[in-house]
Amino acid sequence: MKKNAVIVFVTVLILNFSVANAHETLLDRESLKNSGIDFDVSVTQIYQNNVRGGLSTHNHRGRYSGRYDFELYFDGQKIFGLENSLFYMHNRGSWTDAGGIDGTSVGSIFGVNANAFGDRAFDIVELWYQQGFNDNKFILRLGKLDLTGGFECKGCPVSFDGSSFANNETAQFMNGALVNNPTIPFPDNGLGIIGHYNPVEWWYISAGIADAQADFRETGFNTAFHDEDYFFSIAETGIVTEIDSANGPLQGAYRAGLWYDPQPKGHSDMDKRYRDDTGFYLSFDQMLHRENADDQQGLGTFFRYGYAPSKANDLTNFVSAGLQYQGLLEGRDDDVLGFGFAKGFLSDKAKATYTEDAESVYEIYYNAQILPTVNVTPSLQYIVHPGAINSVGNATVLAVRVSLAF
Repeated sequence: MKKNAVIVFVTVLILNFSVANAHETLLDRESLKNSGIDFDVSVTQIYQNNVRGGLSTHNHRGRYSGRYDFELYFDGQKIFGLENSLFYMHNRGSWTDAGGIDGTSVGSIFGVNANAFGDRAFDIVELWYQQGFNDNKFILRLGKLDLTGGFECKGCPVSFDGSSFANNETAQFMNGALVNNPTIPFPDNGLGIIGHYNPVEWWYISAGIADAQADFRETGFNTAFHDEDYFFSIAETGIVTEIDSANGPLQGAYRAGLWYDPQPKGHSDMDKRYRDDTGFYLSFDQMLHRENADDQQGLGTFFRYGYAPSKANDLTNFVSAGLQYQGLLEGRDDDVLGFGFAKGFLSDKAKATYTEDAESVYEIYYNAQILPTVNVTPSLQYIVHPGAINSVGNATVLAVRVSLAF
């Protein structure tokens, strides 16, 4: 914990120094970028408390959590003469218990804090090489990967399970069900390969395969080559549309995907295990209103659905939806208000473990930009039937997230 506190303190000092010396810093960074190297540094700190219901309102464990992220980008063409290539490294550290207050105070299936990765000083969570072909219409990425995002189509996040309004736990929703679809058994970041094909501006198709037993704390070679030969695979296709409006085009993205997991597993009430699990998902988002044509101010909506077979999964059906408005208040053009709802339906075959049919969550947040590098986000979550157990009361979770970015 002391080690993590030192890391956070030093990072915050760097960020504050950068703000105070913005002109010189921008010049230095631009010079570095011209040589083919770029970077992003961010610190996210969260205080979260269950104030009613759940497992406990008095347990302090996990209330304060956070993470730092250090990302490096190496332009392969500028450095090595490799056209349309990119080398990427994502380093991350985090502090306090994995899951934050969830295990001791709430008991949610979804997880109320998607930023709580446990007490980790430093991990290389992504390290990959990307090569583009045919003017980047086809992109191949291989290495230690995060399958939950990283590709775009006309500026919209896609592949896999992307969303413009519910995909970023450091800036948008904190509840895990409003970050990614929980019916998709995404493995930890590990060794894999993804192909992304974008033959026309408005349509794409992607496919990926990765180590199903990966552990983000490791390099990935041990589980990929020395454990069982279990490799998770996923494919997604989608279109990006534009609807004309008086204040500029209203962009929407409509994605559909399939996944396959070969690992033996079953629902909680049964010892028998099944291999070759499959499922599918949908993820849609659409701008509904734009205030002007110059930026992203306006109202947008999102929707997700997921299905997984009941014989091998506790969570069999999932749906989420919500709204986001950027620039709702006069003079606060970069502030974002978000509201989301998610519901996960439990398997009828696991009624001994889960005495309720479903768990639901409502979350509202307001991301306020205090400085160009500092955002403060109060958040309120209301969880109905945490853990899908009728003896656990509905929980009310309050949080404040402070994000610093350079």
